[in-house]
Amino acid sequence: MVRVTALLLALAFAAHAAGFDEARENGKRFEQSLAAMERLMQAWLRHADPRTLLLPDRIGPNDPRLYTPHNSGADLYPYLILTAHLTHRDIYQGRMMDMLRNEIRYTNAEASIPGNYDLTKGELGPPSMFGAGEYAKDGLLSVTEYLGRTPWFYRMVDMIADAMNHAPIETKYGRLPASDAELNGDYLQALMRLATMTGDPRFLTWARRIGDAYIEEVLPGNHGVPSSKWDFATHKGDGMLRLRDHGNETVVGMVLLYALENFQGTERAKRYRPVIQNMLDRILSSTNEDGMLYNQLDAATLKPVNTGLSDNWGYVYGAVYTFYQCTGEAKYRDAVRKVLSNLGKYRNWAWEPRKDSKLGSFDGYADSIESALYLVNREPVPEALAWIDSEMQVMLKMQRPDGLVEDWYGEGNFNRTAMLYALMKSQGVRPEEWKPGIRVGAVRDEKRLLLSLQSPQPVKLQFDYARHRRVLNLDRNYVRLNEFPEWYTVDENTLYRVRATTSEQTYLGSQLIAGITMTPGEWTIEPISGK
Repeated sequence: MVRVTALLLALAFAAHAAGFDEARENGKRFEQSLAAMERLMQAWLRHADPRTLLLPDRIGPNDPRLYTPHNSGADLYPYLILTAHLTHRDIYQGRMMDMLRNEIRYTNAEASIPGNYDLTKGELGPPSMFGAGEYAKDGLLSVTEYLGRTPWFYRMVDMIADAMNHAPIETKYGRLPASDAELNGDYLQALMRLATMTGDPRFLTWARRIGDAYIEEVLPGNHGVPSSKWDFATHKGDGMLRLRDHGNETVVGMVLLYALENFQGTERAKRYRPVIQNMLDRILSSTNEDGMLYNQLDAATLKPVNTGLSDNWGYVYGAVYTFYQCTGEAKYRDAVRKVLSNLGKYRNWAWEPRKDSKLGSFDGYADSIESALYLVNREPVPEALAWIDSEMQVMLKMQRPDGLVEDWYGEGNFNRTAMLYALMKSQGVRPEEWKPGIRVGAVRDEKRLLLSLQSPQPVKLQFDYARHRRVLNLDRNYVRLNEFPEWYTVDENTLYRVRATTSEQTYLGSQLIAGITMTPGEWTIEPISGK
């Protein structure tokens, strides 16, 4: 018995040591990613318009100096906000807030609806429903998912409300923001979150307009899948199903709306379920042998009309997994695990081909890695985790010495994916303000967290929490496009033992969320009471 006990203790100690070795390696990846993000932010701020502080869409020598809410606003500015929050609180509280004030001052074209702004001429274009939808879905939702109710949240609330009040497309279901799957999906994803966050019944009413239009008209009229474009006057579409960006948004939005209706036990949930299940089944039947999605299909035959593989594959599979979370039907979970297990076949894949690079654009890597990160948070398939590590190194090496990558607004996606990756490596733990030389790496060991902090001096570290519940008021942690996955989360009202070699203290989870100062070294965090 003594020998058995000693052996078990030795094995436990070895596993513990291996866990800290992995945590230290994760800390290196954390620092590498944040350093790349900080370089890109500083590079872009040097190209801001000196008068308005707004960022142009493109910065090539022959590119017009144009700010658009659907490009620079949606894909670049929000991820510089999040970068500044992580790395430079003075820039976050100063320059980023100045940019918000000027964005409202110079780009509001009608009520809170923005328009394009010519930075050279100082001219504002007409109000853009597309700009409002993209800015909310791709940008302001991400800021809100991670930071909660900041001034950017309130910008989104009023902008989406004003846009829906000006919705231009007449249908028998009410006025809709658009006649295409991209923009209706953009609004649906924003409206669903705003409905739960605000409790304002208008947002759910507007979301249901879009949902009913697709469940009752578009999907039945387009072979069970969303049509890229649909004419609500003639009740006909273009017969296309697009599964990359600029098309997959309605698939994602419809499943999120179903999740909310399902939780509330509404009549719509019963009516929506078979239609959504058929939509997902048809999409899953169209994949290649590895489960990868094609860019665009003929809706009737499901034959690819664009045989390139979608770098947004995980956005759609996130919807598939959310449907599994709602229904418990294992085949949808199995489909997600299948595509994750096959990712090893897609190393160095040119997701977005370019003539000047065999690897294609960095943006294809950013979106594809983002796709995987959402899913491994729920299903940590080893092949997918290894693929994420390898492909992140490919993407990070695309950054030039000047901090830029390809000189266009999509570089915000570089920072988005780097941040998603860094937070996976730290299990959501982050310094209150990162500086070079700070490495935070962690490994989860069931309910315990093994944390490595490497730094020249003590650091205030903040722990993550159940943001889906506390920020978004969701009943469960559904997969959501533009989320920041929750890794090791602490409960506000649980006691945690925080232990190092020479010290041990007890904290409430709420204290860990606010931040505690920790010395460099190896730490174990584990709950000792509460939930």
